[in-house]
Amino acid sequence: MEAVMGVAAGPIRVVVAKPGLDGHDRGAKVIARALRDAGMEVIYTGLHQTPEQIVDTAIQEDADAIGLSILSGAHNTLFAAVIELLKERDAEDILVFGGGIIPEADIPPLKEKGVAEIFTPGATTASIVDWVRANVRQPAGA
Repeated sequence: MEAVMGVAAGPIRVVVAKPGLDGHDRGAKVIARALRDAGMEVIYTGLHQTPEQIVDTAIQEDADAIGLSILSGAHNTLFAAVIELLKERDAEDILVFGGGIIPEADIPPLKEKGVAEIFTPGATTASIVDWVRANVRQPAGA
């Protein structure tokens, strides 16, 4: 596989992040572990990250995707900020997906803004891993 626009061949690289003031990271850690156990490289940013910190990390780590976990109710603002920063930094090739406590009515507008997928409570780790494999670049040899 040829590297294109700075995306290296090899395992899928995902930044898992907890933006904003939300202090509950159990779900994010479960997803990070599931992705790692599925053979992906995962960078977990920890709690209370700003959209700028998340985008900086994704660019520095040459990530293929950013997975945001938001339980605080600030999903509309935080997802939009990450998407906008990726555009400003010419890094729109980094796919953004996420999950958390997000009302069904908010999902279509988030997707219109550029969020690739939203997983709500009850989504299985297997379904998230399968979605990432199907929608993020394929690793070399796949």
